[in-house]
Amino acid sequence: MFLLENTLLLSLSVAIICLIAGSVLGYYVRQSIVKKRKGTIEARLQKKIAQVKQESEEITAQAKTKAGQIVTQAQQESDERRKELLQSERMLFKREHQLDEKSSVFEKKERDFEEKVKKLKQVKDRLDSMHKEATDKLEAMAGLSREEAKKELLNNVEKEYGQDILLRMKKVKQEGEEKYSHQVKEIMATAMQRYAISQAQDITTTTIALPSEEAKGRIIGKEGRNIKTFEKITGVDVLVDETPESVVISGFNPIRRQIAKVALERLIKDGRIQPARIEEQVKRAEDEIVQQIKEAGEKAVFEAGIVDLPPKLIELLGRLYFRTSYGQNVLMHSLEVAYLSSVLAEELGANPKIAKKAGLLHDIGKAVDHQVQGSHTDIGIKILEKFGQEKDIISAMKSHHEDYEPENLEAVLVKVADQVSGARPGARKDTVENYLRRLQELEEAATGFPGVNSAYAIQAGREVRVFVKPEEIGDLEAYKLARDVAGKIQEELNYPGEIKITVIRETRVVEYAK
Repeated sequence: MFLLENTLLLSLSVAIICLIAGSVLGYYVRQSIVKKRKGTIEARLQKKIAQVKQESEEITAQAKTKAGQIVTQAQQESDERRKELLQSERMLFKREHQLDEKSSVFEKKERDFEEKVKKLKQVKDRLDSMHKEATDKLEAMAGLSREEAKKELLNNVEKEYGQDILLRMKKVKQEGEEKYSHQVKEIMATAMQRYAISQAQDITTTTIALPSEEAKGRIIGKEGRNIKTFEKITGVDVLVDETPESVVISGFNPIRRQIAKVALERLIKDGRIQPARIEEQVKRAEDEIVQQIKEAGEKAVFEAGIVDLPPKLIELLGRLYFRTSYGQNVLMHSLEVAYLSSVLAEELGANPKIAKKAGLLHDIGKAVDHQVQGSHTDIGIKILEKFGQEKDIISAMKSHHEDYEPENLEAVLVKVADQVSGARPGARKDTVENYLRRLQELEEAATGFPGVNSAYAIQAGREVRVFVKPEEIGDLEAYKLARDVAGKIQEELNYPGEIKITVIRETRVVEYAK
C-alpha cells in the first residue's frame, strides 16, 4: 500500500515536471515563431514604405513638370495680352491725335466762318444805311414820304386802270380755281394710287361646316343642355337648322362671334361636347383671341411705321381688327386713312407724321364704344389724353366727323382721307338702293313729328339735321324733340354705330324798305 502511494506520487511529480518543461519549451518555441513572423511583417512594411516613397517622388516630379508647363503657358498668354493691350493703346493714341488735328481744323474753320459772318453783317449794315440815305434823298426831292408816294401811285393806277385790274383779277381768279381744282384732283389721284389696301368684308354671322349631321345632336345635347350653355357663356346665338351639315353663329359683337367660332370648332374636332368641356374651350378661345388682338395691333403699328405707342393703346388698336362698319374692317380702314393722310400731307406740305398717326388712331374710340357712353370720337379723345398723346394728334383726329372744328391742316386731311376710304367703291358692303333707303328712312323718322319743317340725313347717314318751325317749337321743345327722334330711330331702325341728331331752330325777320 505504501509502495503504491509512492509510485503514484512519483508519477504525479514526473507528470508535473513534464508539464512544466513542456510549457516552458512551448513558450520559447512560440516566441521564436513570433519573432520570425515579426521580422517578415517588418520587412514587408519596409518594402511597402519604399514603394510608396518612390511613387510619391514620381508624382511630385510629374506635378512639378505640369506646374512648370502651366506657368509657362500663363506667361505666354500674359505676354500676348500685354502685346494686344499695347497695340490697342497705340491705336487709341493715334486716333486721339487725329481727332485733335481734326478739332483744330474745325476750330480754325469756325473762326474763319465767324469772321466772314461778321464782315457780311458789316456790309449789310452799310447797304441798309446807304438805302436809307437814298430813300431820304428821294423823299426830300419828291416832297412825299414813302407811304404817301406809294398811296399816290396806287390811286393813280386805280383811277386809270381800274376796269383792267378788275378784269385781270377775275381772270386770275378763274384761272386759279381751275388750276387748283386740277391740282387737287391730281393730288387725290396720286395719294389713292400710291396706296391701296385690300378690304375684308364681314357680316354679323359665321358659318361652321360640320363633318356630319350627327354632330348637330352633340352640339344641342340632351334637352338642349350643351347649346344653352354655349350660348350663355359666349353671348351669341347658334342656329343649327338653317343649312345641312353646318351651323351658323349669329351675333353683332365680332369678338364674341370669333371666340364662339374657335371654341365650337375645337369642340367639334374633339367630339366631347359637355358643359364643363364647353367652359374650358371657351376660356382657351378667349385667351387665343386676346393674343390675336395683341398681334393685330402690333402688326398694324409696324406696317404704319409708328413706334412710340404704349402697349395698352396698341392692344386697343388691335381690337378694331374684329370691328366692322358697313362690312368694312375698321383696323384696315384706319390703316388706309393713316396712309392716305400721310401721302396728302406730303403733297400739301403738312406734317406727314402727325397726319399718319392721327389717321391710324382716328377710330380708336370704337374699340370700347359699346362699354363706354358717348360717341366714338369723344371716347377716342379721352383714350388718347389718358395715354399722353400729343395735342396735335388729338386735334387732328377729333374733327373727322365734324363734331369739332378743324384746328390744323392735318385735321382736314384726316377728314378727307376718312371720307375717301369709306366712300370709294368696294370699301363698304352696301348697295346704292340700300344706302338711299336708309337715308330716306332716317329722314322720314324725323319728319313724322309735329313742328318739323324738314330733315336731312348727311355724312352717309351718321347725322340727321332737323329744321323746326320756330313759332311751334321753342328752345325747351327742341331738346325734347331731339331725344324723341333719337329714341324713335333707335327703336325702329337698324343701323351700325351712332347717329347724331341735330335740331336747328332758326327765327328769320324780313322787312322791305319802299
